[in-house]
Amino acid sequence: MSFSLPAVAKLNLFLHITGRRADGYHNLQTLFQMLDFGDRLHFKADNSGEITLSCSDPSLNGSDNLIYRAAQLLKPFAPAAAGCQLYLEKNLPMGGGLGGGSSDAATTLHGLNKLWQLGLSTQQLAELGLRLGADVPVFVHGTTAFAEGVGERLQAVKLPEKIYLVVTPHCHISTAAIFSHPQLKRDTPTMVLADLMQRNWQNDCQPLVEQLYPIVAMTLQWLLEYSPCRMTGTGASVFAEFPDAASAQHALASLPASCNGFIARGVNQSPLWAALTDTDSNS
Repeated sequence: MSFSLPAVAKLNLFLHITGRRADGYHNLQTLFQMLDFGDRLHFKADNSGEITLSCSDPSLNGSDNLIYRAAQLLKPFAPAAAGCQLYLEKNLPMGGGLGGGSSDAATTLHGLNKLWQLGLSTQQLAELGLRLGADVPVFVHGTTAFAEGVGERLQAVKLPEKIYLVVTPHCHISTAAIFSHPQLKRDTPTMVLADLMQRNWQNDCQPLVEQLYPIVAMTLQWLLEYSPCRMTGTGASVFAEFPDAASAQHALASLPASCNGFIARGVNQSPLWAALTDTDSNS
């Protein structure tokens, strides 16, 4: 049995940090927007009892990859002889704030649950995914969602499916370094979702990242010429909404050499779910 599944990107349409917890993690309020663009994972079953992983970017091969770690979490649920060959087509930038690694892990959990016929529920997969990172559950559930806590308390939200230009300057930002920085804003008041939806949206990490990484500030300034823009996650990626793909393409055509970019549509349900259904009908 073999198939491939998407591992889509997300945007944080807003990201508020409402406090720091005793365990060092932060309480957040954020709106995760699923996109129809991302990485792609290929799955092939075998009876080796082993998990092998290769990537289009060889630097991602290895046991510290979230894909490999997600596969190891499912191995105890599978027969001893159950093995797999995994291949990752990496399209999303690393350290971009687009959730690529977390999405890869979530797609791995879904894919191996199907490949090995484990029968685990989405909620069980999300609980396993939380061991790998706070963003993994939202990708396991695969819906645009309002998140609280460390990002694990999710409420599905339906939004207009808009066109975004996503731009990533050539720099790598450590999420851990931003969240541990003494100058990070951590005191945004907690609000109910209905009030948040009526406000101008912001990313509490953005002022600090712009200060520490001038290339991010310059990229935002360039994109602002075309449309209001913000940073996603802890960066480095920034994004802007456009009325149609042609308008976004016009901006993308003048992308600075210091950046990469792509156009994507925001979707309320991840394409992963349709792909999982397709594997059902083709198996």
